[in-house]
Amino acid sequence: MLIRDVEDADWPQVWEIVREVVRAGDTFTYDPGLTAEQARQIWVLAPPGRTVVAVEEGRVVGTAHMGTNRPGPGSHVSTASFMVAADVRGRGVGRAMVEHALGWARERGYAGMQFNAVAESNVGAVELYRRLGFSVVGTVPGAFAHPTLGRVGLHVMYCPF
Repeated sequence: MLIRDVEDADWPQVWEIVREVVRAGDTFTYDPGLTAEQARQIWVLAPPGRTVVAVEEGRVVGTAHMGTNRPGPGSHVSTASFMVAADVRGRGVGRAMVEHALGWARERGYAGMQFNAVAESNVGAVELYRRLGFSVVGTVPGAFAHPTLGRVGLHVMYCPF
């Protein structure tokens, strides 16, 4: 698997993943009615942020974006988000992208990485993040309206460097 910067020609494949994840409504706080153009504006970050794709045999199987979590006095902490195509989940694509984002942030001198809104029901992601050094530093009860579970908590997770 190759992880590289996103290119304009990748967007149709990236949009397929983003659309699938967002419309499921069970992990991201994005509006399920998000259009391709709205999604591109949110997902593809301008420098100094970065958006990448994970590619296997010419197919985009995952995407991530990373950057500064907050400006000004909070600019020493990074953040990132990840989406993986449903048919390749559980094969290490997400882990590879998280490790890539952590390396990117360390190389740029960030003090750590913070995830602002991880649905507590997204058990696979929460466990992956914990294995890679993150801990839950707080949970907002009932802050995420899961389509089948109802309101579940949103974790704030942090990994110091």
